[in-house]
Amino acid sequence: MSAKVNISVRNKIKLPTGARLLIRKACNATLNYENFEGNSEVDVTVVNDETIKEMNYEHRNIDSSTDVLSFPLGQDGNYDKNPATNAYMLGDIVISFEHAEKQAHLYGHSLEREIAFLTVHSMLHLLGYDHVDGGLQQATMREKEEAILDLLGLAVNKV
Repeated sequence: MSAKVNISVRNKIKLPTGARLLIRKACNATLNYENFEGNSEVDVTVVNDETIKEMNYEHRNIDSSTDVLSFPLGQDGNYDKNPATNAYMLGDIVISFEHAEKQAHLYGHSLEREIAFLTVHSMLHLLGYDHVDGGLQQATMREKEEAILDLLGLAVNKV
């Protein structure tokens, strides 16, 4: 199992050293944790708040910026395959770099952890998890996010 993670950066954002590798590791750690079988492809785009606000309005009719958007290509665990690579096409992730910086500061952890969290969170969406109604699915997602971040060495320090 391996994931080809295509990363693009828009709006003249300068990602910190190691951020691309971290995003790739977070995608693969999520797939490993979920025992995803087969090769896959994921597209990750890092943008500014203005761009993600426009996308949020266009796709969700919400006129505000957000930290991350997920665009799953599969449904109920079924994904199309890229005919050129025979890899499952999982979908697209769009991360607001500005939001990630603000949230890292707000929550008192590193930008590295925030970028990994947003990537893992979005990967779980691509794999079919949701938290719209809160409750059990939201709790399940949160547990999985923390377990995967722990595997990446980025768990929150417990006091």
